[in-house]
Amino acid sequence: MTHTPLRHPTRSRQAAAAALSADVVVVGGGPAATWAALSAAESGADVVLADKGYCGTSGPTASGGTGVWYVEPRPAAREAAMASREGLGGYLADRRWMVRVLDQTYENMHRLGTEGRYPFPVVDGAQVRTGVQGPEYMRRMRAWIKRRGVRVLDHSPVLELLVDATGAVGGVAGYRRQQRRPYRVHAGAAVVATGGCAFGSGALGTNVDTGDGALMAAEVGAALSGMEFSNAYGIAPAFTSVTKSAYYNFASFFHPDGTPLEGAGSQRGRSVIARALLRGAVYCQLDQADAATQAAMRRGQPNFFLTFHRLGINPFTDRFPVTLLLEGTVRGTGGIRVVDGDCATGVPGLYAAGDAATRELICGGFTGGGSHNSAWAMSSGTWAGRAAARHALGMRGTAGHPRLRPAGEAGLRPTGPATAGVDDRMVREVLAAYVHPYDRNYLRHGDRLAPALAALDEAWTALRAGLGGGSGDDPDPVPARQAAAMVAHARWMYTSALARSESRGMHKREDHPDTDPGQWHRLVVGGLDEVHVDTDPVRPALATAS
Repeated sequence: MTHTPLRHPTRSRQAAAAALSADVVVVGGGPAATWAALSAAESGADVVLADKGYCGTSGPTASGGTGVWYVEPRPAAREAAMASREGLGGYLADRRWMVRVLDQTYENMHRLGTEGRYPFPVVDGAQVRTGVQGPEYMRRMRAWIKRRGVRVLDHSPVLELLVDATGAVGGVAGYRRQQRRPYRVHAGAAVVATGGCAFGSGALGTNVDTGDGALMAAEVGAALSGMEFSNAYGIAPAFTSVTKSAYYNFASFFHPDGTPLEGAGSQRGRSVIARALLRGAVYCQLDQADAATQAAMRRGQPNFFLTFHRLGINPFTDRFPVTLLLEGTVRGTGGIRVVDGDCATGVPGLYAAGDAATRELICGGFTGGGSHNSAWAMSSGTWAGRAAARHALGMRGTAGHPRLRPAGEAGLRPTGPATAGVDDRMVREVLAAYVHPYDRNYLRHGDRLAPALAALDEAWTALRAGLGGGSGDDPDPVPARQAAAMVAHARWMYTSALARSESRGMHKREDHPDTDPGQWHRLVVGGLDEVHVDTDPVRPALATAS
């Protein structure tokens, strides 16, 4: 349905907005958001958590099992864990952050099993804490934060941040979909934990991951980092949306005629699969898993096997077609730049956590998959929630309440008249043409990136002028806002990809196949109508939270 644009919300809608107040508002409902809410509440803050879906069931983590970067505090084990990712990530990670995440994850997983009551499996009398079943994990996290007094707003996507005259964040504005009415939360600090951006690819659990939090943060002046490392594609059976790429480490891949697809693999060789898919079908068989591994796989990811069972396919003995689904910054490493150990964004009162924030600090330029991302989510959420509470509680008792203005623009407040054909469907068609294809985003070349970015720039200009939502027969403003966020993400991604004229980490340039020692830095991207890129040293000073 085409949405009729609005320049500004009508007075009636403003008057109908429900107003809440809190010390801290957490935007999102996954692991990073719930750990942030828990940490803020335990720090003495009154907390509201607003989720686009139903907190505990929405998002990639809640859709299946995931590993966790959990390592016992033994020096040799920790050293091996950190060293294993550095080369893959192009040596852009920071060991000080790695150490912090490993320490915090170790503590949080212990708390999850005791205070959070998560039933970790027991082997030889000891709990195994190297992974979690997402549905049970998130069910426990929801119950835990509710016990701590966090107010949860389900089906209440946040659309924009509220700022005062100085530019400090003072709350959020959103839309309660079941009540079909807008709402506001006035708060002393906000934590953006909205997850990454999968560009509407359909990968399991990513329907809520449209990059909204990063767009909101950029609108108030935050920057992003690592956006060139946002071209993660997950392997999935062609007949499902389940992207559990770790299982394909036990796979062989084949051409349609049954001959082996040489060089294809999960961790290394995914580009071989992408090239073959451009020519035709690719088949797979998990024939390298022994009986014990097969049993462990079935226990660890039961939803992976569900469709196979229904179709009468044994993936260990039968070949089945596979595809690659774009997971973007959900499994990539790019996101909102954090400027200190508190996961502050540099905008007063605004913090970032989980997949919404960059994971370069622990993964560099190569995806950490579910394991590292899970550890980062609970660690960054803990730090961001604690810091947000400290900031908000420090503001208690200040004279008066500041006058707040909404900061949202693209997809909410068009700058021009309604434009025929400019709607969220048009935006998704642009993404399907210029962002999803393997030969544009994954198998990168400047001659293909540049025209794709030009097309995205044109789409941004059109949607800024004429795309809005929330009127007429469809009062829901969310689709238009999501469309704007996905185009913004794509422009940041391709701008950074063109600026990094080398191959490093998961960013591979066919026209620049070598790693350039002169580009051993991070790229910081920002801006909306005009996107700009700057370099950032690999090892900046870290202001550790007190």
